[in-house]
Amino acid sequence: MEAAQLVRARNRIEPAPVVGWAAGGAALLGLFLALGVVLGRSPLPLPIVLGFGVGLLGTLAVSLARYDAAIALGVLLLAVVRIEPAPSDLVFGVVIALALVTGRLYLERVPLSVTLLVSAFLALNLLASTAAIDGARAATYFGVTLYLGIFALWLTAYVCSVRRARLVLVAYIGGAALSAAVACLALIAPFPGADVFVSGPRAQGLFKDPNVFGPFLVPAVLILMEETVAPRLLRLRLVPKLVLLSVMAVGVVFSFSRAAWLNLAVGTVVLFAVLALRRGGARRAMTLLVVTLVAGAALFGVLAATSSFEFLTERAALQDYDSQRFGAQASGIEVAVEHPLGIGPGQFERISDLSAHSTYVRSLAEEGPLGAAVILGLVLLTLGFAARNVALGVDTYGIGSAGLLAAWCGLLANSSFVDTLHWRHLWLVAALIWAGTAVRAGYPGR
Repeated sequence: MEAAQLVRARNRIEPAPVVGWAAGGAALLGLFLALGVVLGRSPLPLPIVLGFGVGLLGTLAVSLARYDAAIALGVLLLAVVRIEPAPSDLVFGVVIALALVTGRLYLERVPLSVTLLVSAFLALNLLASTAAIDGARAATYFGVTLYLGIFALWLTAYVCSVRRARLVLVAYIGGAALSAAVACLALIAPFPGADVFVSGPRAQGLFKDPNVFGPFLVPAVLILMEETVAPRLLRLRLVPKLVLLSVMAVGVVFSFSRAAWLNLAVGTVVLFAVLALRRGGARRAMTLLVVTLVAGAALFGVLAATSSFEFLTERAALQDYDSQRFGAQASGIEVAVEHPLGIGPGQFERISDLSAHSTYVRSLAEEGPLGAAVILGLVLLTLGFAARNVALGVDTYGIGSAGLLAAWCGLLANSSFVDTLHWRHLWLVAALIWAGTAVRAGYPGR
């Protein structure tokens, strides 16, 4: 009885101290300044600007009335990243500011090593900004990086119960499945406005690039695969799970992104290995194999029906521009030698005709060797946390540790060929792993 009263007392919104109000106000001010910079560089039509304004006010109203509902909306909108700041950024910007004001940001629930590494990387970004060629670009790019670092720490602290874990997972899988379904339908049976969801013969959903759309679906596929084999959190029967898996798997393939295929392949192998090594693993591994075959059969049928095998084979081969991509990565290493403190956030494209096509090379060039060491340390620390959670059988309030490890391994492979630093779902997966580690370590509020 006393424990329940303590929980209710802790969750009750109490008047925030002056520091909380100041921090919340500063967060909102930063959000508006970021919008101002973006709109100043790339003015949008007045109706869209008004829509953003109404959306912000509506998000604030929903956050005040239904805090968890606003968070579910933000996670659902992770499937929409056509411009930056993305709609989910605006939602989470308001939610995080409200968390500061109302005293709901419990950083003591986050592993200290994670907080230190994220803070160090942000500080090195700021230091490298002094060498930026394009100050406006540096400010915008750093602003997104800063937001994503704060978002990941906040989400780690937020996921502290089964109910909240289910809310985040359902919203993420729901957004991924809906995005995949609409994008694939736009390719297979074009409807009015279908061009918005495709890029030529490739599905891209509401992302700017198919190479982001495909990898966005992969963690959802891997987590749902484990949930199908070992049900814990989702209140769905087998058939709906198989349908969702098949739809998202088709979305990954129809993105025709080789990095997304690599991401899924690495993640699937890791998931099979982990499930096979666990107690009773043979049965679960066989079940997962059956699930994979069902999804594969659905995929084969869709490819045959749409005559996509030829383009699939073409995309799987080496492309003419691959050598240029690797050349850009080599030039990034040369830049790091010339600029040991980095050239500043978002500046790689100012010195190269191509993007870095590697998270590690971008960090090396833009934040210098120390920045690359910090981001690599954060990545490997998260990998270690995920592996440790698997070894001890600790999940994140029902979200399977095997699925999270598989998703992180896939993202690490993906990051070698695509710049993933600003991928919202990368920070989401990291936050879920960190939350599981905090559960295992017995952090306050867990």
